[in-house]
Amino acid sequence: MVKIGIIGLGYVGLPLAVEFGKILDVVGFDINQARIEELKKGIDRTLETDNEELTSASKLTFSSIPEDLRTVNHYIVTVPTPVDDYKTPDLTPLRKASETVGKVLKRGDIVIYESTVFPGCTEEDCVPVLEKFSGLKFNVDFFCGYSPERINPGDKQHRLPSIKKVTSGSNPEIAERVDQLYKKIIVAGTHKASSIKVAEAAKVIENAQRDINIAFVNELSLIFEKMGIDTHEVLNAAGTKWNFLPYKPGLVGGHCIGVDPYYLTYKAESLGYHPEVILAGRRINDNMGAHIANRVIKLMTQNDLPVNKAKILVLGITFKENCPDIRNSKVIDVIRELKSYGTDVEVYDPQADADEVKHEYGLSLTPALDRKYAAVVLAVSHKEFKDIDWSIIKSDKTIIYDVKGFLDPREISARL
Repeated sequence: MVKIGIIGLGYVGLPLAVEFGKILDVVGFDINQARIEELKKGIDRTLETDNEELTSASKLTFSSIPEDLRTVNHYIVTVPTPVDDYKTPDLTPLRKASETVGKVLKRGDIVIYESTVFPGCTEEDCVPVLEKFSGLKFNVDFFCGYSPERINPGDKQHRLPSIKKVTSGSNPEIAERVDQLYKKIIVAGTHKASSIKVAEAAKVIENAQRDINIAFVNELSLIFEKMGIDTHEVLNAAGTKWNFLPYKPGLVGGHCIGVDPYYLTYKAESLGYHPEVILAGRRINDNMGAHIANRVIKLMTQNDLPVNKAKILVLGITFKENCPDIRNSKVIDVIRELKSYGTDVEVYDPQADADEVKHEYGLSLTPALDRKYAAVVLAVSHKEFKDIDWSIIKSDKTIIYDVKGFLDPREISARL
C-alpha cells in the first residue's frame, strides 16, 4: 500500500499533497508549525488552494512532527532551493529535508525530489545524507526518483494535474514505479526521462531558457529607449510573424527564473566551463531594477520635479502579478535605487502580506492610497491596479512609469 509523505508545503508541496490526498494516504509535513495550523483550518496563504480543495483531499493529514513520517513509504521533497548573496546554490533546506527523511527511512522506501537542482545533485548531495542518517544503502535498501516541479504561482489555468510531468528513477524499475505514481494525478500525462540527471537538467534549462529570452527583450528595451522607440510597439509589430516568441521586458525575480540559471552555471563552472550566454542574460536582468529607477529619476528632473525627499509610490512588491509570493522580488532593486537618490518611497500592494514584507525587506506597506505623489512606478500588474483612482494619487506633473506595459499608454509618462 502506497503512503506518501510530502516534505515542504509551499507553492509546490501543498498542491501535490492535495491531489495525492484525494486518492492516497498522505502526510503533509512542514517545519513551520503556524503553517500547519493554518492548513488544518483550511487556510492557504499562498492562495494556490482553497478550503474546498483542502477539504476534498480526505486522505491528507498535516503534521510538523517528523515521527509522523515513519509510516510513509514514498517521500516527496519539495523544499526551496535558493541562492545566497554570492549567487551560489544554497542547499541547506534540501540537506535538512534529506536528514529528516533519512532518520525515518526504511528498507524498500522511495525518496523523490522535486526541488530545482543542478544535474547530479540528487545522487551526489542528497543520497549521501539519506545514507548517513538511515544507515541504509542507496539502490539496495532504498531508492530515489526525481520529478521536477512545474508550478507557476498564481496561475489558475495551468495547474498541477494539467501540466505534463517529467519523471525519473534511480534504476529502470524505480523509474517506472515513480512514473506510474504520478500518472495517478497528472491528467496531462508524464514523460519518463532516462535518468535522474536528465530530469534534473531538463528542469534547470526550462527557466534558463526563459531567463535568456527575457534578457533579450530587456536589452532591446535599453537600445530602443536610446532611439526613442516604444519597445512594446516594436514587439507587437514583430509578433505578427507566426514564429516570433511573445516575451516582454520586465523585472525577472521569483524563486525560479531569477534563481535556477545559477544552479546550472554553478555546476558548469565546477567542471571548468564558464557559461557566457546564460550569465550575460543574468547580468542584464539583474540590472533592470536600477535602470528603471534611474529612468524615473531622469524623467523627474526633466519635468522640474525635485528629487530629494520626493514622494514616490511603487505599486506592487510581489515577484509577479496576482500572486502573494514576495520571494526574490526584483521590485526591491527599484525601491533601493530610488531611495539612494534621497527619495521617500512608499509601497502599496494589496496582494502581499505586510508582515512578510516587513520581515523580508524591512518595508512597511502603505495601507491605502490617499495622497498625491511626485512619481508612481507600476512594478507589478495586479488586477486591483486596473481600478485605481488616479485623480487621488497624481497631479498634472506626476511621473507615471509603467514597468509592465499594463496601463493605457496615453495615461503614462513612459514604460519599459
